[in-house]
Amino acid sequence: MNSRNNHCSLVAAITLATAGMVACGGGDGSGIGSISSAGQEKQAVTIRSFGTNVVDDWNRVGVATVTIPAASSGTPEERQPTHDADMATMHVAIYDALAAITRTHQPFMAVMPNDPAVVAMSQEYAVHGAAYTVLSTLFPARSDQYKSLYDTAIASADAAALASAQFGADVARKVLAQRENDGRWTSLTPYVPGTAPGQFRGTNPVNRMRAFLRPFSLKSADQFRPDGPPALGSPEYAADLNETKAMGGATSTQRTESQTENARFMTESPVSFWTRNLRQFATSEPTLIGNARLMAMLMIAQTDASIGCFEAKYFYDAWRPTSAIRLADTDGNAATEPDTLWTPVVPTPNHPEYPGGHSCNTGATAEVLQQEFGTKKIRFSLNSTVTGTTLAFESLDEMNDAVQQGRIHGGMHFRTATVHGRVLGEKVVRQLVREHFKPVSP
Repeated sequence: MNSRNNHCSLVAAITLATAGMVACGGGDGSGIGSISSAGQEKQAVTIRSFGTNVVDDWNRVGVATVTIPAASSGTPEERQPTHDADMATMHVAIYDALAAITRTHQPFMAVMPNDPAVVAMSQEYAVHGAAYTVLSTLFPARSDQYKSLYDTAIASADAAALASAQFGADVARKVLAQRENDGRWTSLTPYVPGTAPGQFRGTNPVNRMRAFLRPFSLKSADQFRPDGPPALGSPEYAADLNETKAMGGATSTQRTESQTENARFMTESPVSFWTRNLRQFATSEPTLIGNARLMAMLMIAQTDASIGCFEAKYFYDAWRPTSAIRLADTDGNAATEPDTLWTPVVPTPNHPEYPGGHSCNTGATAEVLQQEFGTKKIRFSLNSTVTGTTLAFESLDEMNDAVQQGRIHGGMHFRTATVHGRVLGEKVVRQLVREHFKPVSP
């Protein structure tokens, strides 16, 4: 597979569809469209590294800590790690400590201390103290992942450096207090699969608790709940079903080899895919506070987009293409026909179809990057352990499009779910940047 998979031919159509669906659906009442005016964009930006730093170091260690499989005992986080929320907690603590020292941006959770001595503290040691405190509190049994980084730093610390690390730890404890009992252990009633046309048929579906995880920036999990999938009898539903049926089946003759490879690329679990690929942005800014701010924004966006997405998934409880196509004779739509032997080309996740989870996360990620760099024309790359390949993108639209097409061509999603998922992610971030991470006025 070519390292650059360009889907630009559909970008214009998807852009128009996405913008239109913000205007008529989603219901946040903000009046904010999905796509920014091209006249407001800056020149193209190429993501590059300004060199390793302590934010980057702790991101690497944090990922290694939070992605370990769940344990049978220990803290709530050790028994049910929630990778993006746990990483967001660590990065918020890092950011808030640096915001207090630099006084350039408003902290996200912790109150800015009115102490002139804070501004003289070491930024690097404050990061060490903040990150270590979060990980050691949430994951005490996993100290082999993070303790050596902290011990190495502290071993050469003087009194001022130790005071800075202690300040970072104090900030982290304030953040941890606000994230305590975050809902990950909400008791749920057993899931009962639906039997009516349009209802999800899976047993013991995953990620139901996501809807009950406390958001970082959303007012509620359903704040940006989209309008729902098209009615079964509608032309839109028929178009969605027939596209996925033709393009996403295991024996499809319409899907190209490149499209099949892209579908496989997009099947890597978000737990490993995003935690690995987002790390490039921990070194993409020239300042430590800049990298801390961007990583906190990205991880909050990932978490809250996922929370909103899964709330909507289990609210609408929509069936997956496999059920829809095999049972098309029950949907009341004259424009669809059943294929009882149809199977998707790649495995389908065991949770409801609408909206598309990968699109929720990708839409949120793209919106953070657009807000941060002032343009959608950002050159960067993502890689997948499933295919062992790398995709290089010239714009955020290309990334969103590649994910959308991968989920459709993989037979996992209908187009509407991917478009609405992207819009949901964008709305989460638009609110996030309106209300948080603002510069401090002179």
